[in-house]
Amino acid sequence: MGQRRHASTPGEFAPGTLVDLFFEVVDRLGDRPALQWYGDGSWPSMTYSEALERVRSVSGGLGELGLERGDRVAILSENRPEWALADYGSLCSGVVDVPIYATLTARQIAYILNDCGARLVFVSTPEQLEKVREIRKSCPALEWVVIFDPPEGTRDDHELTWTEFLERGAPRVVASSVKAFREEALSAAPEDVATILYTSGTTGDPKGVMLTHNNLHFNVRTAQTCLPIDDRDTTLSFLPLSHVFQRMVDYLLFNRGCPITYARAIETVPDDLKAVQPTIVVSVPRLYEKVYAKVMDADGVKGKLVGWATEVGRRWAEDQLAGRTSSAVTRAQYALARKLVFSKIYAGVGGRLRYFVSGGAPLAPEINKFFFSAGITILEGYGLTETSPVTNVNKPADFPANYRIGTVGKPVPGTEVQIAEDGEILVRGPQIMKGYYKRPDATREVIDDEGWFHTGDVGEIDADGFLRITDRKKDLIVTAGGKNVAPQPIENRLKKNRFFDQPVLVGDRERFLSLMLVPDFETLGAWGRENGVQVADRKALLSDSRVQSHLLEQMKRELSDLSSFEMPKKLVLLPEPFTIEDGSLTPTQKVKRRVVQERHQDILKSVYDQANVQTSVFTAW
Repeated sequence: MGQRRHASTPGEFAPGTLVDLFFEVVDRLGDRPALQWYGDGSWPSMTYSEALERVRSVSGGLGELGLERGDRVAILSENRPEWALADYGSLCSGVVDVPIYATLTARQIAYILNDCGARLVFVSTPEQLEKVREIRKSCPALEWVVIFDPPEGTRDDHELTWTEFLERGAPRVVASSVKAFREEALSAAPEDVATILYTSGTTGDPKGVMLTHNNLHFNVRTAQTCLPIDDRDTTLSFLPLSHVFQRMVDYLLFNRGCPITYARAIETVPDDLKAVQPTIVVSVPRLYEKVYAKVMDADGVKGKLVGWATEVGRRWAEDQLAGRTSSAVTRAQYALARKLVFSKIYAGVGGRLRYFVSGGAPLAPEINKFFFSAGITILEGYGLTETSPVTNVNKPADFPANYRIGTVGKPVPGTEVQIAEDGEILVRGPQIMKGYYKRPDATREVIDDEGWFHTGDVGEIDADGFLRITDRKKDLIVTAGGKNVAPQPIENRLKKNRFFDQPVLVGDRERFLSLMLVPDFETLGAWGRENGVQVADRKALLSDSRVQSHLLEQMKRELSDLSSFEMPKKLVLLPEPFTIEDGSLTPTQKVKRRVVQERHQDILKSVYDQANVQTSVFTAW
């Protein structure tokens, strides 16, 4: 199949604001449920009309505390209804809000608060409050702290509970009519900055991405043409709202009348999916990888059944995706596989799901195809914080015209995508950020004179206009022999293996590649027990020569068809997973490759030491 340098999808949308989207749905669906959460053993909800009244109180509270249009406030919180209400209240006041990941340290929070000059910060819990208290004196612009779940004990005069904050705004709510509030809120202009989001950079300090009202308004409008959503749908929100992916989709779902239910915690998502039974869910590849690994971990008779069903499902899926009718034998086998295996997986995500939307990192095509065969469509898309975020997405219909596994879809309407001479993906459209906050030089480095945003990703466009992501430009490995290797496709192949949890390929400017691996310890431990291996702790397990040989063989088997220079020659086993908390994963659970390599530079020196040429497996502790 041939390739193209350029792809675009026509589409024009009138400029608008997030405030427009808010009032549009409040007027249309006032008494319908808008937000839902877990509390006291049940899932209470709030209507759109009730949300409007709460947003008026938030706006009044901000005004009473002296905040004016153009000022900055921060939101340091997990996903919950107060997050959305604080956000909409800020937008309706013309106050620029700055989301902060709840996983950040006090020092990292201080940098963001000082860089944006936030005058107020909303915090969710006593834990987040303690972080702010720790750095309060080093943040001279910060005047107020509003706490959703206040701790017991004393607070200073500039720490307000959520209830006290809303009460501060009550006089302004009483004194102003809904009509007057609406007129003031709707005075926001499309080109006004709505929010500043700080990127999770792997080196140096994060940059503040300024997104305008129209950046996000356009993204909502264009996504509406690609994703069928209405007020019969439901969703579960659990990716961090501090990341633009979940936040933009929540704006879209809210505007379309789809009630948003907030997960209790990331750990409870599997149970919450069953309780809420959503029809549309946004997630990142890590979720699908974990579900896939759990299914593939079955052994004995069950394992053979899963293996048979997977093969039948693959044949059926390939026919469907190619627009072909499966043979009578395949259809009969698939019906049985769906009854015995795939229906259980579908029930595990609530039993009502119409589709997942996946972003944040590439998803292994085989994993996507497996879910498709289970009746679960995953719409893989692409974008960055700087693009508000969506530039491309697969659509849930018309196979293969608008949906192609292994790609991130065609450009959304109103968007152009181009491949530069060096393979970098360039994007142009109304969703491109206004710029980096207080960093005009950095802005000019990524947005050229013709309006093209340089993404830093490498990819290709096929003959039909589908974009395929190869890797991050900065992550491409160039061996000492001058061979270019894209690590992500190789890592994604390894993630299909039930023994592999977090693989990271390394070897830039070295003679050969090596693989750093956090195994799936549950699966590996079960294998060890079956083979008489001591599994008292992870280090003992990984130190056993039988385990090392087994993992090395698994790696070679999965990558057997690769070129010699693409095949890792050494394996480094790690006893602890990469996490957001330890700084080795981004909030969307992408591995920070440079952080991992720097953290394990001593063992990597041993790996590439000529004295260890005969050693194939290393342990990192």
